[in-house]
Formats: sequence, C-alpha cells, structure tokens
Amino acid sequence: MAQPSLSKSPSRTKKKLTIKPFYEKQSDKETSAEIINQARTSLRTLHTTRPFTPKDEKRTLFSGSTTRASHERPPSAFSLGARHFDGSGSRPTSATRLVPLENKPNLPSPPVSPPSAVDVTLPVLPKPPLTDPNRPISGKRKARAKLMHAISQEGDVVVLPQPLERRSSNPFPSSKSSSTDEALQRRVHSGPKERTQPPSDDKTTPDEAALRVRSADSVHSRSSASKTSRTESGYSSEQGSAGSRLGSGGRRDDFTPEEALDWNTSILPVLEELERLCGGVADSSVVNALCLKCSELYSVMEEKMLLGKGSKRRGHVLKVIYKLLDIEDARLHLKAARMILALQVSGQSMTSLCKLLFKVGRIEENDKLFLEDDILDLIISTIKSLDPVKSSEALVYAMGSIKCLTGNTNIVKLLSEKKLLAVLAQMLHSINFHLSETRKPTKSVSNILLQMTPVIRNMADLAENRSDFLNFGIMEELCGIMEVFSSDNDLMLNISRILSKLTLNHECCAVLGNHPTSFQSLILLLHKHPSSVDLVVRVCFILGNLTARNDDCRYCLFNTDNAMETLLATFRSYLAQNLKKTKEHSKEGKQASTRPGVDKKSEDVLIKLVRVIANLSINQDIGSLIASNETCVDLLLQVLECHSVTDSEELVINTIITINNLSYYTVISSAIEERHLTIARLLLRLLVNDNVDGMVEAARVFGNLSRSQGIRDFLTTKKVDQMMVTLLDSGDREVVYVACGVLINLMTDEKRRPLLKKEAGIGKLIEVLRDFGRTDWQLAAMVCMILCNYSEKMTNSPECLGELEAAALTELLVDYLDEEVAMEIPDDVSWDEETQEFMRSYWKTEFCPVASQLLARVEQYQGDLIPIDENTQP
Repeated sequence: MAQPSLSKSPSRTKKKLTIKPFYEKQSDKETSAEIINQARTSLRTLHTTRPFTPKDEKRTLFSGSTTRASHERPPSAFSLGARHFDGSGSRPTSATRLVPLENKPNLPSPPVSPPSAVDVTLPVLPKPPLTDPNRPISGKRKARAKLMHAISQEGDVVVLPQPLERRSSNPFPSSKSSSTDEALQRRVHSGPKERTQPPSDDKTTPDEAALRVRSADSVHSRSSASKTSRTESGYSSEQGSAGSRLGSGGRRDDFTPEEALDWNTSILPVLEELERLCGGVADSSVVNALCLKCSELYSVMEEKMLLGKGSKRRGHVLKVIYKLLDIEDARLHLKAARMILALQVSGQSMTSLCKLLFKVGRIEENDKLFLEDDILDLIISTIKSLDPVKSSEALVYAMGSIKCLTGNTNIVKLLSEKKLLAVLAQMLHSINFHLSETRKPTKSVSNILLQMTPVIRNMADLAENRSDFLNFGIMEELCGIMEVFSSDNDLMLNISRILSKLTLNHECCAVLGNHPTSFQSLILLLHKHPSSVDLVVRVCFILGNLTARNDDCRYCLFNTDNAMETLLATFRSYLAQNLKKTKEHSKEGKQASTRPGVDKKSEDVLIKLVRVIANLSINQDIGSLIASNETCVDLLLQVLECHSVTDSEELVINTIITINNLSYYTVISSAIEERHLTIARLLLRLLVNDNVDGMVEAARVFGNLSRSQGIRDFLTTKKVDQMMVTLLDSGDREVVYVACGVLINLMTDEKRRPLLKKEAGIGKLIEVLRDFGRTDWQLAAMVCMILCNYSEKMTNSPECLGELEAAALTELLVDYLDEEVAMEIPDDVSWDEETQEFMRSYWKTEFCPVASQLLARVEQYQGDLIPIDENTQP
C-alpha cells in the first residue's frame, strides 16, 4: 500500500473515503453537532492543564534556578548612593579615553619689516628645574610632568593656545622666556575652580552665589564692563565670560530676566531648603519634608518647563537631588528618581538610576509607591529611549524593576493601559534587527531579554492584552529570538512560559503556527535541552495546543526535520526516568500522592507528549503513519502496562484516547492491528475498575478493535459482551453510548445474538430509546443499529424480539419518525435555535435512515399480531 503524501496542498484537508464503524457519521462537514458531541467522535484531540509556574519567593534579577555563572550576570545586591552618580549627569564615563582634538593656535602674522635686532620665533617652553630624584612628587609636579609628556610625544613641539594675550604699544615681545613662562603658568594653573568669578553685587555666601543666577542682559552688561577694564590693563580674553559660558553637557545657561526671576524666587529656595534638610538628622519628619520638597521642586520645574536634558542649571539641580540618595528611605528615593528621570540623565548616572529603581522595586511593600505621581510613565519613557546594545546594563536593571512590579496584578493592569507592550515589542524588534546583522548571541542582550520576557509573561495573563500581542507582532519577534538564543536554557524557558499562555488562544495559535521557523525552533529546543524538564514540558504543551485545532499545524510539525524522532526520543527518555522512580517508590511503599516533585514532573512531560501524538493522529495521513510506527505504539503500551489509572489517571486515560485514535485506521502495516490482543488484555482491567472515565475510554477502544473477529472472540471469552449488556442499565448517557458501540460490532456475529435476548438486552435497548431518544438522536440511531444487526435474519418479529418488545418498539419508532412529535422540545430541557437546528440535523441524517429500515423490517415480519392497548379490556 502506497504511503500518502504529506506535502502541503490546497486540498490536503479533504479526508479520504474510509470504512468507518458504521455508527459513525460519514460527513466531513463540521457542524454544531460535532462541536457539542466532540467526546463521541472516533478521533479526538486531548486537552490538558498548563504547566504550573510557581511564583518566585524573592524578587531578584535572576532566579535561583538560573544556569548562568555569577560572573556572567549583573548582581542583584549592590550599594548605591550619591557618589555613584555623575555630577554633571551628562559627561561620558571616565573610563573612556577621548581622542585629543587638533588645536592649532592662531599665531600673529609676522610684522612688516621688523627691526633686525629682534628675532621673531615661536615661544619655547623652559626646561624644568633640576630636582632631587628622591623627593616625593607633588601635585603640581605631576601636572607639569603630564604636560611635558604630552608636549614631547613623537618629537614634536606642541604650542598650546594661550587664553590671555598681553597687549601693549610694542608689537614685539620684549622677552621670549618671560612671555612663555607666563603663558605656561596660566595653562598649568587654569581650571574651573580657579577661574575668577565675575564681580557680584549680591551679598551671598559662595554656595548661594553658585546657584543664584542673573539674566543674560545683566551678564552681558557686566561682561562688557569687565572686558573694557581688562583691555585698559592690557589683557583680553578670546573665550566667553562667566555669565555666557556653556553649562554641563554643552548647554548655554543664559536666562531671560523672567527666567532669572523664576529661578531665584521659585526654584532656588527649594534647592536651598533641600540642602539644609539633608544636612540635619534624617528622622521621619525630615524625610517627609524632603519628599514634599521634591514634589514641590518637580511641580515648579515642570510648570516653568525646566525639565528635560536641555534644562538650564540642570547640573546644579542634580547635584542637590543626588544628596538625597544617601538617606535610606524608599519613598524619598523614588521622589529623587522621578526628578532624575525627568532631567534625562545618561551614561553612568542612568545606570545608577536604573539600579536605584530596581533596589526599590524588589521590595514588595514598595509596590504602592510606584502608583504615586507619574513614575511609571517616566520609567516606560526611559526604557523606550535606551539602546539595548549601548545601554545594556541600564536596561537590565530598568527591566528588572518592571519585572518585579509585574508580580502585582494591579500594576500589570496599569502598565497595560500605558501600552508597555508596544514599547517592549519595539525593543524586541530592535534587538532582532541587531541580531540579523551579527547572528551572534551576546550575554549583554541575553541578560536584557531575561528581564524582559518575564514582564511579557506576566502581561500575557490578561485576556485583554491578546489583541496587543497580535497587533504588535510580539510572537513573531519571540520566534526570532528563539532562532539565535536556542542554546540559552534560561531565556528559552521564559519564552516557553509566554507561548504556553498565548497558545491557549486560537488566534495566537494561528499566528505562531504560520511563522516559518516556529516548529523547527521548538523541536530544536527539545533536542538541545532534553534534561530541562521545565522547558521540555512547556514545549510539548505548546505543540499540543498548536496541533489541537489546526490541521495545517499537524502537517507542519510532522514534516519538520527530525520532529517525530525527537518526540519519540523524548518520550523514551522520560518514560525510562518515570519508571525508574516509580519502581523505587514502590519498593519504599510510597503512594502516588507522596511522590516527590521530580517524579510527577516526568509524568507531566509524558502527559503532554502523549497529547501531541494524539492530536497529530487526527489527520488521516499522519495518523495512518503513526499507527504503523512500532516504536510509538510500543511506548504507548508500555505506559499502559506500567501505570495504573488509580495513580496516574490523566496519563493512562490520555494514552487510551491516543490508542483509540490510532486504532481507527485500518492499514495493512498497522502496529495497532498486530498488537490488538495485547491492547485488549491491557484494557480489560479498566472495564472492571471503579474509574468511570477509564472504563468509558477502554470501551471506546473496544468499539474500534471489535471490528476484528479475533477481538470479538476474546471479548466473548472474557464475558465482555455480557458486561456491555449490563451497562445499558447504568443510566449514564456516555457509558450507554460506548456500550452500544461495542454491541453493534458483536451483533454482526450470528452466534453472539442469542445472548442479547437472554440477558434481556432487547428490553433494555427499548428503554434506552425511550429515555434518551428525543434528546440524543445519535444514541437513538445506535440502538436501532444494534437491533438491525440483531434482526438481520429475522422471519418473525414477535419470536425474534418478543411480543411486548416488538409492539413497544413499533410504537416508539412510529412516533419518533413523525417530525412534529420528534422535534417537540422536552419539558426538562431548554434549547436555543442553534441547538434545535442541530437536533433536527442529527434526526434527519443519523436517526431516520436506520429507524425507517428497522421499522419496515419489524412490520414486515409482524404477521397478524395487533399491538396490545393497555386500555383494552379482556
């Protein structure tokens, strides 16, 4: 028999004509009947619970189960204070060596016809004085040594620019050495701290003078007067005055008169009060006062539009705010962080700020503090502005703080409203774009993703976020991450937790299933991390979700390279582990409920794996091939043989359902057909078990296996036929249904038919028809099928069925074939229009054909007998 092609085609979802058990529906059209009665179909998908993810006991950057070495990850614990922040808030880190700029001084042009007695030459630096080599090197000597070293490199004499130039009536310098010495003296000793401050009329202390500002007009007028004075004394400056110098980061801190007034009257007093409070004892009253002042400062600066990176006097404000970080108080730290975030620091200050946010956020009691003010908006805005490659350490701690906060359901909802997922999607896209160029996973990017993915996982808990996951393409971006970081166990575990939640949604399954690399990446994870039970169980759960509803996904998974080999290797490995642990505990006398977690985890992997195989077998082409796979079938039988439904209910029942799906296919090379007696013996013990679900599923398998003459003989030998007749009285609709399925096939053998009448089975079937017929036309049709098979060679209805039974059956069939009577809604049920239409469909397609055939046969061989009326008097 030629194997079916598994290549994709537009018509591949069309099933081939197959001989089904004739109580099954032949139509392939999906109807509401099939949805409602899914449990009755021959081929069924399996549902299971999502693997449980315990909540971390502590909020840390990396969980205790991480596989990362300590030197490969940033620390969760650290000291932090004002000294860890860069004073300017914008300078590059000191560890970066800057390339010196080429600065060619503008030398005066040679004079026209200079006196021959005077030589015009470039100034030459004087030689250093002789010193004792054993003498300790002072600060000034160090500075001079560095200066001489810079000058002497590569043998060139570098002439540094002179900030001040002597002007007199004589165009030529009178002494080269004196002029050079004077210039060198100015160069060595010039610096920000030693520059002469412009004269001030304000009678303030030096600190106050540093913070108090004047308007640009005032500065320019004073600067002009100062310039005139210096010119008259023979000096001029080529640089701006103190009032017009650039502030930190290259900003010009010129104030208009209105701005200067606002600064001096609204902002400066608050800064001075903050400094004064910082200098005292930091008790609770002082901390509360500092928090209020921080909020006041933020409000004033926001009102005056002085927030942001281009804020004037930004460095002075930051210097004061940084001092607050030396006081240990979470609320105060967040107030200060809010101010620093709004002023948009960078470099090392940004990294320290993100560490501060993580330090506060890792304490669960501080969650409520993040709900105050607009701190969350500022954090999201900051994360959006950071580059994942250039600011990796800062992003690790920023995302770490958000990860801690998303453990709080209220904060998750708030972050969802603030569209955090859009920011995270953009960052994932940026990382994937970077990876598309390098294709090399780096620890820095991986550490960022390790903080980001738990945030996405927590956001996936909210059903209202599903549309954002779809619209922002987050699942596609995660697939890109899986391609590059497949060897990173920790990161892949986080992503598997996200996908295991999202694939519970049908639309998310469709998106993930349509991604070109999703199945290959998932199978690769099983191959690379076979011993990571937490990862394996989630990958299997995801694959089960993908194949539960979509036939295209079944093809994609089955056609993925090494997919079945990897699944079966995983099956074999975890089954061996589970059996080993089970034997150990059996020797110790432990019950299933007392087994340690590792034993139950391996069993959970088996449950998810069996579900994948069951879902794959729904497809007729794939199911036929799996049914012929001896390795797969033997593993399933080993599960049945070594596990009891009492101790491992879900695993055993899922395995039986999988065997039922595979037993549906009648192919020549079927491993199920070759082992059908072994299967029957293993299932027989479930029929006498107290577990109703196990009994129903075992009987369902017998419904398929009993197509074989050998199995029917086995069932008769084991008195299963009597058991099935007895089950007709159970009153449980599904138990009666599966019992009828087995009896249909048993009644095909003429030698087994007398048992039905002997065990009062005909009367029981009529009672089933009366009790369940009008609410379950599928079951009513099966009852008619049993009686049709039973009466195949009937020549006299009363003799074959019994006089009372024949009359009662005729009366019921006449009523049930009347559409008006049949479609009358019973008093004890409530049906909507869709359900009524579904019932009408099954009545017409399932019940009427076989019921009409049975009624015609009964009436044909009824003879002259007249049905007895209960009201007729003798």
